[in-house]
Amino acid sequence: MPPLKKYLLILPLLFLSCQNEVDEQNSSNQGTLTKVSPLASYWQRVAMVPTVQDNVIDGSSYCTIKFPYTVTVNNTQIAINSAADYQKVIDNINASNTDDDIVNIDFPVTMVYYNYIEKVIPNQADFDTLIDYWNLYPDLLSKINGLDIQYPITINIYNSSNQIATSESIAGDEAFFNFIKNLKDSDYISLKYPISVLDYNSQQKSITSNLDFENAIKYVIDYCPENNTASLDFASILINGSWDIPYFFDDSDKTSSYSGYSFVFNADQSVTAFKAGVSETGQWECTVVYGVKELKLNFSSGVLSKLNNDHWTLFEFNNSQIRLRNVSGEATDYLYFEKK
Repeated sequence: MPPLKKYLLILPLLFLSCQNEVDEQNSSNQGTLTKVSPLASYWQRVAMVPTVQDNVIDGSSYCTIKFPYTVTVNNTQIAINSAADYQKVIDNINASNTDDDIVNIDFPVTMVYYNYIEKVIPNQADFDTLIDYWNLYPDLLSKINGLDIQYPITINIYNSSNQIATSESIAGDEAFFNFIKNLKDSDYISLKYPISVLDYNSQQKSITSNLDFENAIKYVIDYCPENNTASLDFASILINGSWDIPYFFDDSDKTSSYSGYSFVFNADQSVTAFKAGVSETGQWECTVVYGVKELKLNFSSGVLSKLNNDHWTLFEFNNSQIRLRNVSGEATDYLYFEKK
């Protein structure tokens, strides 16, 4: 590795006249990220609005009702002034096995979406329409629960278009969410470490690197109960339908090499890649190593063989998206599949 590149890994804002090397380092294992870096999207999902805690009331993991408001349960009116009041609703529902347990919301209320957008809902009909809308997207990648960032944090920004370096102090989740949302394609960012986070067990952890942060996020995805609302079988999902590759990072972003490909995984552990009427068949295998699911791919030729890796570990998945990564030392590669 050239000395200049090593220097950039240490001081990611010193980019003047070095933009070609910067573009090669769009990876979350480095100090520098862009808006399309996987870790940036994970940060944004950590910073989303908490939406699952009131599911007993609104039945949706993509929105929440803004305090204060009132509900009526089993003829009892309950004021909801804070998250602690959700337990009052649960206790009322559990108090008897003979009542209807229907939660009636006193309208109007203000709904807050996972992305901080707010909307006033005047009546039950509009509320039902809203919940029906969110139910159309059961596999939307929602908030990552169980990890609270201890603010303020500082982010360094370098804009490669105007070659201006700045820094910004972030005071809370909403500011962090919108900061990532508003990043430009030409922005390169680095988080100033160390920072502190609290996990879902209220255990404080010092985060000292991007890889530390990503591993902490992976932990809560796997173990925080609020992130495990359904039991899904990975192999069954994999062999159901056709998939494309929306993101592939191997030392650099190589997603474009797989544009137009579709992949069909079969129960006999064969996988067929199709593009423009041409197909190639390889093999897949799902294993569990020390409790971690791994996907192995084996293609014999061309660009498809670049996907071969004995250690694609499963980061997260649902019925329509699969996110894999491979960590080797300080380097992290990513492979995403999305159902067509």
